[in-house]
Order: sequence, then structure tokens, then C-alpha cells
Amino acid sequence: MIERYSRREMAAIWSEENRYRLWLEIEILACEAWSRLGRIPPEEVAKIRRAARFDCQRIAQLEASTRHDVVAFTRCVAESLGPESRYIHYGPTSHDVVDTALSCQLVQAVDILDEGLAGLLAVLRSQANKYRHTLMMGRTHGVHAEVTTLGLKFALWYQEFLRQRRRLAQARQEVAVGKLSGAVGSFANIPPEIEEYVCAHLGLKPAPVATQVLQRDRHAVLLSVLALIAASIEKVALEIRNLQRTETREVEEPFYAGQKGSSAMPHKRNPVTCEQLCGLARILRGNSQAALENVALWHERDISHSSVERIILPDSTILVDYMLHQLTRVVRDLQVYPRHMAANIGLSRGLSFSGAVLLALVDKGMTREQAYDLVQGAAMEVWQEGGNFREALEQIAGKVLSTVELDEIFNYKDLLAQVDIILARAGIGDGENA
Repeated sequence: MIERYSRREMAAIWSEENRYRLWLEIEILACEAWSRLGRIPPEEVAKIRRAARFDCQRIAQLEASTRHDVVAFTRCVAESLGPESRYIHYGPTSHDVVDTALSCQLVQAVDILDEGLAGLLAVLRSQANKYRHTLMMGRTHGVHAEVTTLGLKFALWYQEFLRQRRRLAQARQEVAVGKLSGAVGSFANIPPEIEEYVCAHLGLKPAPVATQVLQRDRHAVLLSVLALIAASIEKVALEIRNLQRTETREVEEPFYAGQKGSSAMPHKRNPVTCEQLCGLARILRGNSQAALENVALWHERDISHSSVERIILPDSTILVDYMLHQLTRVVRDLQVYPRHMAANIGLSRGLSFSGAVLLALVDKGMTREQAYDLVQGAAMEVWQEGGNFREALEQIAGKVLSTVELDEIFNYKDLLAQVDIILARAGIGDGENA
């Protein structure tokens, strides 16, 4: 089976050591499969399993002359064996080994990313619970709209990353495939039983049809999902950046003891981590585009995809792993300022209740058009002249809506009565321990 790595070992997945270790395991498994078919003596396979080794430096030396990485690898392994070395690479083509090993690496990487998503989801869920009733102004087009809660923001993000986790699981299935079907995928010199045996022992499924390579739409799916995860990370980071503006300052990314914000301005507390995350998301989108370009290859294969993948696959998985853990830290340690939220709500002087007033007037018998024009007129007066929206309404609509009815309308508690229902629908229970 494919060895699992911890989060701290993401880079190790893309090391030469891991790649060659997987190549060697595939070669040995192929020998075992051949032995089951009676083509290689069992004792020879036992010798190979026991003695086959590789050395990264030696492979590099051999590749300098062969200019072919798999040939250099097989020759290096052969040097560690006796006559039984003739069975190494018996039947497969290079990419039978390379692509199957790459699938193993991608599965290893995806499993680490899944752990990172699980950690982020736990923090988002906790914060949604903690701040479920923390009032703040909702904004559309950057302008005050209606009051919402910080908990609802966290719940929104929680649901989005749940979707991303499901997409990642689907992408894992796309790349968890292997192929040992020969030079053009026709099994001319290697029977399907070899492929089935090797893939089963690696936890992969055989590709139903292949050429010399696994088809690159599979890899493009994964890179597209990684770009989507990065886009969601950017979405959260951008919102934190906007809410950290001096004029708003409702939340703030962590600023730790001893941290400095500017070499020239000692007062600065900048959202540098969130800005970094927004920038890194651009790289993931570019890598996704490159993966799409890799789908179309000449005939049964060319090598134009290979150089691209040596960059985008390690970089993308390492980057998303880093971004997930950075965002988890930011969300977990986020500084929240409810007093600033309350002050910002007050800036619009009650205008956020305009929708509720509109409906109340319709309930009183006005047409929607009449009610809208009346409420808008009062609102525009407050926008332009200042004052208080409720007081303006009392002058204009006082004969239609009583003081008691206005008290009921201008009530944040009633306005947000459905918050707990929304959070429950989002899979976030009631209370810290839910």
C-alpha cells in the first residue's frame, strides 16, 4: 500500500528518495506478478526483494551519460543485484513506472491536504459557534446593507471548505490510478495481470484505457481543485484584510509579541499573512491553467507535459498545504472587536432596517411601490442630511406605524432570529462542545 506521510513531510513526498523508492517497489511488485504467472523463478524474485537498492547520487551520475532517468535508475538497481537483475524492468515502459509512482505521490499529498482541510474546518466550526450572535454590519458593494453576525461568516466559510474537501476526495479518486500496459497501452509485452497485481498492492485502480501515459485530464482535475481551495482561502483572507482596515477594524489577523509591521512606522499592524495568501492563490490558478494545457498530447504521448509537472505538482500541493495551515492559524488566533462592530453598525443610523420597514408598510396596506418610495425618501434624507432613520420615519410614516410597531421593527434580536437555524442547517451545533 501507499505509505502515508504526516503534514510535516509534504516536501519529502516530492523528494528523489521517495520517487525512486516508489519506482523500486513497482519494479519489484511487477517481478512478483511475473513470478505468479511462471515467468520469473520465485527464488530470483526473493533475491530481488531482499537485495535491490538504489543510490540517488549514482543515478545522477548514470543519468549524466544516459540522459534518461529511468534507464539510469534501472542500471543503478542492477548494480546492487546479480544475474537476477535481468528481470528488473521486464516488460514495462518507462512511464508505466513513472506515472504509477506519480499517482502514489499524488495520493500521499492529497491525504495530507485532507488533514489540513479537516483542521481548518474544526477551527471554522468552533469560531462559528463562538461568534454566532456577535452582531456586525453586513455589506454589499462595500456599502452597509443589513446586520448579520460574525458567526454566519464563519459558517459560510465552513460550508465552502466542506465542499472543497468533497471535491478533493473526488480528485483523489481521479488520480489514484496506475498503468502498466506497455509502450502504447496495448499490453503487447506485459499482460494485464501484472498491472492488476501492482495496482492492487499500491492501493490504486488500473486505468481502464491508457496510452504510454495516464491521461492528463486526471491531473488537471486535481490542479483545478487545488486552485479552487486556494480561491476559497483567498476569499477568507481578503475579507479579513477588508475588515482590518483602520476605518473598519472589526477583526485583525494575529499580531504576535515582538512582531514588527514596518521598518519606518512603528505603529503599523499589517495583514501580511492574509496578503501573502491572496498572492499565493494567483500561483495556484496559473498552475491549474498549465495542467489544462497538459491534457492535449501528440498521439500516444509526447513529453511536453513532463517538464511542467515537475514544477506544478510539487509546488501546488506544497503551497496549498502551507496556505491551509496559515489560514487555520489566522482564523484560530483572529482578533475580534465587537465594540468596533457595534460602532460601525451605528454609522448608518438605523438605515439597515429599511427592508423591514418596507415590509411593515406593505402589511399595513400600502402598495410595494408606495412603501418603497416612502422609505427611500426618508433614507435619502438621512444619507444626505444626517440624523436618524427612525426619527425621519416617525415624521413621514408616523400615522401608519405606531411607536410600538417601530420598536418591534428596530430590533436586532428579531431581525436575526433565524441565525441558530442557519447554523444548524450548516452542520454547526449549538454551543462550544457541539
